[in-house]
Amino acid sequence: MQANGAGRDPGSEPSCRNGASPHNGESASAANGLLEALTDQGNGHSTVVGGDGDGTGPAAASGQAAADSDNNTTSSTTTTNDVSSSSTTARKKKRLSQSEEDVIRLIGQHLHDLGLNQTLDMLMQESGCRLEHPSATKFRNHVMEGEWDKAERDLNELKALMHSPSAVLRMKFLLLQQKYLEYLEEGRVLEALQVLRAELTPLKYNTERIHVLSGYLMCSHAEDLKAKAEWEGKGGPSRTKLLDKLQTYLPPSVMLPPRRLQTLLRQAVELQRERCLYHNTKMDSGMDSVSLLLDHHCSRNQFPCHTQQILTEHCNEVWFCKFSNDGTKLATGSKDTTVIVWEVDMESHQLKLMKTLEGHAYGVSYLAWSPDDVYLIACGPDDCSELWLWNVQTGELRTKMSQSHEDSLTSVAWNPDGKRFVTGGQRGQFYQCDLDGNLLDSWEGVRVQCLWCLDGRTVFASDTHQRIRAYNFEDLTDRNIVQEDHPVMSFTVSKNGRLALLNVATQGVHLWDLQDRVLVRKYQGVTQGFYTIHSCFGGHNEDFIASGSEDHKVYIWHRRSELPMAELAGHARTVNCVSWNPVLPGLLASASDDGTVRIWGPAPLPDGPPALPESSSMDS
Repeated sequence: MQANGAGRDPGSEPSCRNGASPHNGESASAANGLLEALTDQGNGHSTVVGGDGDGTGPAAASGQAAADSDNNTTSSTTTTNDVSSSSTTARKKKRLSQSEEDVIRLIGQHLHDLGLNQTLDMLMQESGCRLEHPSATKFRNHVMEGEWDKAERDLNELKALMHSPSAVLRMKFLLLQQKYLEYLEEGRVLEALQVLRAELTPLKYNTERIHVLSGYLMCSHAEDLKAKAEWEGKGGPSRTKLLDKLQTYLPPSVMLPPRRLQTLLRQAVELQRERCLYHNTKMDSGMDSVSLLLDHHCSRNQFPCHTQQILTEHCNEVWFCKFSNDGTKLATGSKDTTVIVWEVDMESHQLKLMKTLEGHAYGVSYLAWSPDDVYLIACGPDDCSELWLWNVQTGELRTKMSQSHEDSLTSVAWNPDGKRFVTGGQRGQFYQCDLDGNLLDSWEGVRVQCLWCLDGRTVFASDTHQRIRAYNFEDLTDRNIVQEDHPVMSFTVSKNGRLALLNVATQGVHLWDLQDRVLVRKYQGVTQGFYTIHSCFGGHNEDFIASGSEDHKVYIWHRRSELPMAELAGHARTVNCVSWNPVLPGLLASASDDGTVRIWGPAPLPDGPPALPESSSMDS
């Protein structure tokens, strides 16, 4: 196929324009003359179109047009150059805004850190900016070259540019400290001693540090000095670190903080992650793992909102579920009197039955893993006076504890040392015991609904007075932490001990700040009556909250938002308990009165196995 005139006679079109065709000579001549006239008028000339023989015919007109064209080209080029020169001058004269100057300086600093100094010089020259104050440049060079006396003189020049007089003293101390350490490394002990006595000590600053520095005089060799001082030795790396510290005392108008562009970019990436509703993975804090060319975005499909497994081995209502602390096991307790321990495949995230622990005559309504995941304690409902302590690894019952047939031991919490636990119930029992079930301490008259150990001394307990109190088993003191207007059916505490998540009768899920003792947030959507429902923190950094509900759903919220981000449907009856895997943030378990345990995970990949038909639904 031919295109763009391919295959034509190269001379055919020009000859037509010049009137060479015998059939269209007159019309071509007229058209040509009109074209020339228009061209000349456009160039500011007036051309008379006449006949042959008077020098104004087509040939003459053509020659005149060529001459005019040359003149016009020269004139146009001159004009263009003038305009270009004028625009360049205008650009040079244009004053940059403060933000534009800041951006140029940030780019310049980054170029300098990359060693692209020629590019940096060109940028500064063309923009008319300067990377830093000339005195700061001198100071930088003298520090990096180890010319300490000159660096001190530079510091006196910079003094007038600094906002804080004390900053000069701190900077001088850092300079002399580096000077002292380098002298010691080089074996110039007398000169180092002179720096310590005559320069550092008279500053009367950080005398404790001076005592430490004086101890380095006893170091037998350079490697010993580096190890004790945790110092890299004389040279570029240690001086660069010194300069980074010194820069923090200088105003940014004088010298930019170190690696300022990278800091701003890292902050932008972190902010995007924080604002991402579905961000649920631990990511490298470095910049190499992310692209700066795209905004951060996590899809709903990456979130644990899809049923990936249904566990049906229980033959009655499932009242409780809890992942082990290392995330490798899941324990479920049921009205069918059994505890089933499931093994979690950390690669495929599939669960398989590991052990069945039997003999809990009243059913199992609460489970607690020991800190090392060796033991599992099982409690029953209100009319159960017994507590079972199982060795999960061997499947053996280590302790079956019962202080009195009138007791009600419905809740339990491990001491962080793993050697003690506290237990209690609504009939006024509150005990601290060892692993053999021996009673160590007791607190009379406390009707316990739920427990949590803060440390080796203090235990949080919700009671029948719609509150959570802190009980100290050492000095036998107690104090109020949380006061609600309705019964607290259950609660759990975040890993850092700062936040508590309460399931409150007829109210739903409440988030409390235990340190400030204030109600932070009331989460909406969940249906909570007087059934005991257990919610949980979960996901990466415990940014999410999940709870069961009497409307047969699992609700998930972002901790910062009161509205649910997901409603997981699939269970046929009340969802009593949820547990988020502490190691795999994409794995969530829920236990229901329908006798099943559902394992929720991300949406399957396109080439993976199909999702189960009873999979969850999500709200927008």
